[in-house]
Amino acid sequence: MVKALNTLTADLMTHPRQLADGDHTVFVSGDDADAKKVVTELLTSFGHTDVIDLGDITTARGTEMLLPLWLRLYGGLGTALFNIKVVR
Repeated sequence: MVKALNTLTADLMTHPRQLADGDHTVFVSGDDADAKKVVTELLTSFGHTDVIDLGDITTARGTEMLLPLWLRLYGGLGTALFNIKVVR
């Protein structure tokens, strides 16, 4: 099992370059290394350039907990066309 794409709206999932030319972050969580590799390859084929592997499937709870923030940003911005960028 793999979980990804918790932090962005559906249209950005498959068309990430609509926002900041794709310069934003997506996260992957899962217990199966091979499955995470497949999902990561799929994400990069969509145009995602910053994919962070958070670890096992339990780490998906962290990205799920961003929903309240996401909802407030959506309300404040008046659009769902936004995402998170991890700056290193």
